[in-house]
Amino acid sequence: MPPDAGADAHYRALESLYAHAPINRFFASELEIADSGVARIRFTVDERHFHAGGAAHGTSYFKMLDDAAFYAANSLVTDRFLLTTQFNILFTRPLGAGPVVAEGRWISGRRRVFVADARLVDGEGEEVARGTGTFMRSRIPLADLPGYRR
Repeated sequence: MPPDAGADAHYRALESLYAHAPINRFFASELEIADSGVARIRFTVDERHFHAGGAAHGTSYFKMLDDAAFYAANSLVTDRFLLTTQFNILFTRPLGAGPVVAEGRWISGRRRVFVADARLVDGEGEEVARGTGTFMRSRIPLADLPGYRR
């Protein structure tokens, strides 16, 4: 079955929105949305992201997990920007420098509130963290955001 051109255009526009977000100047990363409700972000963690103990600070974990879950959920919404209202994280291993993949997946909700989860996998294929977030439709039209280009 051929891909839905409208959905594909929305996914590419979300990828552009992600690439244009000012926060991503601090994180070498790239978003990929291949299907509805699924997002993958490839990151490179380096020593700028470390805490005093020599591993990635929790803010880095949150950023990666939140972004992957958020974009998985927002892939289902074509008119409005979603906002994170809650996010829970389980840290399972310290994360050092190198490549990391954040895999996000929509779980439930299609109207006002969405639930999505994400996991972080390091360069050796080990899961280092997972999280679950709740996201709410905002009043912000996606079409009004710099970087969202269909």
